[in-house]
Amino acid sequence: MLSKRRLAATGAAAVLATAMTAVVAASSAGANPSLNWTSIPANPDVRGIVVPNALSPQLRQFSVAEGANTLENPDGVVAYYGYNANGTLAPDPTLVQSPGHNVEASKTEPDKNTYLRLSGLHGADPHYDYGTHFLFQGHETGAAGYLTRVNLDADAAHRVTLLADKEVDGTPVPVIDGSTWDPWARQLLFTAELGNAGAVIQSGPDINASVRDLSFAFGRGGFEGIQNDSAGNLWVVEDVGGTTVPTSARNPNSFVYRFLPYDKADLTQGGKMQALQATSARTNTPITFQAVDAAHPTGGTFTDDRKDLSSYGITFNTTWVTIHDTHVDTSGTPFDANAAAKAAGATPFKRPENGQFRPGTNFGEFFFDATGDTNANSTANGEFGGWGGIYKLTQSSPGADTGKLQLFFAGNKEHTGLDNCTFIDRDHVAFVEDAGDGLHAQRGAFDSAYLFDVRVDFSKGAQPVRFIAEGRDFPATLDNMLGALGNGFQNEGDNEITGIHFSDGDPTIGGILGAKNPKLFRDGWRLFWTQQHGNNSTWEVVPAGGSEEEDD
Repeated sequence: MLSKRRLAATGAAAVLATAMTAVVAASSAGANPSLNWTSIPANPDVRGIVVPNALSPQLRQFSVAEGANTLENPDGVVAYYGYNANGTLAPDPTLVQSPGHNVEASKTEPDKNTYLRLSGLHGADPHYDYGTHFLFQGHETGAAGYLTRVNLDADAAHRVTLLADKEVDGTPVPVIDGSTWDPWARQLLFTAELGNAGAVIQSGPDINASVRDLSFAFGRGGFEGIQNDSAGNLWVVEDVGGTTVPTSARNPNSFVYRFLPYDKADLTQGGKMQALQATSARTNTPITFQAVDAAHPTGGTFTDDRKDLSSYGITFNTTWVTIHDTHVDTSGTPFDANAAAKAAGATPFKRPENGQFRPGTNFGEFFFDATGDTNANSTANGEFGGWGGIYKLTQSSPGADTGKLQLFFAGNKEHTGLDNCTFIDRDHVAFVEDAGDGLHAQRGAFDSAYLFDVRVDFSKGAQPVRFIAEGRDFPATLDNMLGALGNGFQNEGDNEITGIHFSDGDPTIGGILGAKNPKLFRDGWRLFWTQQHGNNSTWEVVPAGGSEEEDD
C-alpha cells in the first residue's frame, strides 16, 4: 500500500516513456481545449505479476476510498467500504479451507458512482460536519448488499458511512450494480443485476436511509445502467447473458427499457415500463427474441438481422413498446421484465450495460454499449457482434415513441467488454472495459478506459484514445492465483474498471447528466472511477499539473 495514497499518480512516469502520439482533438465549439489526452498502451496480463495502473500523462489520480476503510457505523454484517465482516481482509494461512468456511472476507465491489453536492446530511456522529460533497455507491457482490456514502470532505474516521443494508420491510438490500440521482423524487436509484431476481430500488441520501423496492413498477430483470431524461423518465439497460451456443457465443437476451412514471416526484405511484424495438432493415418487421431450441439451435445469434445490428452504416427504425402498466396491473406484484419484453416483441441485444445522453442534444441522442460475449473464441466475433460495441439512439425528444438506431462503434479484441460510460464534454464519451479474467489471459492485456469522439466515423479505421490502462493490484493478483482452490477463496480475480462518472454534483433537475455541457475539471466538475476487486479502490482523476493533497 502506498504511504501517500492521495499523491499516487499510478504509473504516469512510466507512461511518459512509452506514450503514443495519438491525441484527442477538441477544436469544435463548446469543446474543452485542454482535452488532449495522449493514448497509452494497455497493461499486459502476466500470471502472478502485480501491475500498477497507468494514465495518460496529462492525468493523475488519488484514492478517495478503498476497501479496507472502516465504516464509521459498522453493523456486524458490513464493516468496511469494500468487505463484508465475515473474515480477515487477507487470506489467513492459519485457517483450514473447508466447505462453507471463508479463509478471507467477501469483497463487496463498490460499483457505479454518483456524485452529489448536498447540504445538511448526517452520519454516525451527530456533532460532526460531514460537508457538502458526497459520492454514493451500491455494492455488487459479497455475502450481503449495502449502500455507502463516501464523505469527500471528511476525515478518515468519518470518511465512509453505511446508509443501509436493509429495506424498509427488513429484506436485505440486494447486491447492487447501477445508480443515479432522481432530482424529481429526491431519491437515489440503484439497480440489481440479478436476472429475474433483479430490481430497481430507491433510497434517501442520508444515514439510516429508507430503502424501497420498486419492482411492482419496473419489474424484475438484470438491470444495470439507469439514467434520467429531461422529462423525468428513467432509462434502464439490462445485462442478462443468453444461452451459450457453438462456439462460445451467447444468444442475445437483454433489453433496453424506458420507465414513464405517473408521478415524477413519487415513483411509488407506478407508471409504464417500455422496451426498445428495432425494425429489420431487410424485412421491415420487428427484430425479436429467438429462443434456442431444436428448430433454432443457435437462436438469434447468427441471423441476418444480428449481422446488420453489428455492422456500420445501417439505420434501424425504433419504437418503444409498452410491456407493463401499473394502471392496468393494479396487483402491486413484481413481474418479469425480461419475459415481458420478449412477449411484447422488443429487440434483444448482447448484454447492454450502461448508457448516457449526449450533452447539448436536448436529450435527443442516447449512447449505450453492448458488452458482447467476452470470449476470444466466440464464433460471433467476426460479424455477429461477439465483441460488442456502442450504439447511438436518436429521437426527436426523450419521450418520443419512435427513433433511429445505428452502430456507432464495433468492438474488437482490443476494445471489448464495454461497461460503464460518461460524457467528458458534448463531443467525447468515455467507455470502460470489463472483459474478465478469461479474456484478459486470451488477449494478454487488462482492461482499459477509452475516450471516443462522437463526431468520428469509426468505420474508417479510427481508434479511441486509451486514457486509463488498468493494472492488477496485489490483493487481486493474490485472488487470481488462489481462486482456483474454490470454497474459502471465493473472491474475484483480476481488477475491473467500473463506476466512471463525470459530474458537477448538481442535485437539481438542471443537473441531470446530459443537461449541461461538462467542463473538464472546471466549475466543480469531477471525474471518478472504481477499481473493483482486489483493493476495491475508488479514485478521483485530476489534471497532472494540478495541486496535490497528501493523506494525513
